[in-house]
Amino acid sequence: MTTVKCGTKVLARLRLLACGLTLLAGCSQEPLTAADPHADLPVPKRSSHAGSFISKSINGVEAPLRLELKTTVRADISDVLAFYRVELGKRSWREKPDDTVVAADHAQLAFVSPKGPATLRLGVKDETTIDLVQRNTEAAAKANVLPTSGQARLIFGYLRPDVASLVINDQTIEIAGGINHPQMLDLPPGTYPFELRVSGRLLRTDTITVAAGEAWSLTFDDDRKSDQIY
Repeated sequence: MTTVKCGTKVLARLRLLACGLTLLAGCSQEPLTAADPHADLPVPKRSSHAGSFISKSINGVEAPLRLELKTTVRADISDVLAFYRVELGKRSWREKPDDTVVAADHAQLAFVSPKGPATLRLGVKDETTIDLVQRNTEAAAKANVLPTSGQARLIFGYLRPDVASLVINDQTIEIAGGINHPQMLDLPPGTYPFELRVSGRLLRTDTITVAAGEAWSLTFDDDRKSDQIY
């Protein structure tokens, strides 16, 4: 009799557990969908805000050289990752498996998109953070900012009439004054401290980190950081 009673209690508990799991499944969120299925950079409908699109253009080229989306969404990072793999696949983006890193609290993926190289970075704070970047190789070539293979390119000028000099990577480069004298320098990937000097006087020091294939606008204003344009 005792054995029968215990078995009955166990069966009852299992039924309650099954019912509880069914209720939890019914309360789970629907899969993420795109707010605009035709957008170049998809945004999940449940994102906390519309997201900030940052477009970089230069040298009169109308098409953006670099397009970036920053936003957050209240969803598990695994669901956000699944969303982007589906949505970017619809846009003919091809994931590069050798460059994929996925962990419980972050993910980083590289893609080849129809316009050029692209990256997706996900993180976890209060919500899942999204940083999606697409670079436009054709537009960058038209703007003459593409670095040589395996290198990064710095683009710089000095907007005052006097002549300045840039000291970087054991080089000293003279910079003509005026807005119409941009200069370019290709460097291997790495982190570089640099100095700006005017008439031999140190005006500014800073550091920049660059990766292969990137192009950066090197600014010398005290209140502005160097800006990645491709």
